Amino acid sequence: MIAEKIPALKSLSSEEKLILIRELWDELAAQPGAFPPRDDQIKLLQERLEYYGQHPEDVLAWESVKARILGSR
Repeated sequence: MIAEKIPALKSLSSEEKLILIRELWDELAAQPGAFPPRDDQIKLLQERLEYYGQHPEDVLAWESVKARILGSR
């Protein structure tokens, strides 16, 4: 486990750990090509795209979903 290799991690507060997670995530996100999609992810996306092609009426636009969420506040 990585935490065992870096003992100082255990002494971080919960807030510091969340900050570290965010920093690590941001660093990973800056390298999108470093993590190519897996075969199962590609298959799932293909299935969803095929379903959408056959049933476009079952899909809501993001703007509609967002408006409904924000309107319920």
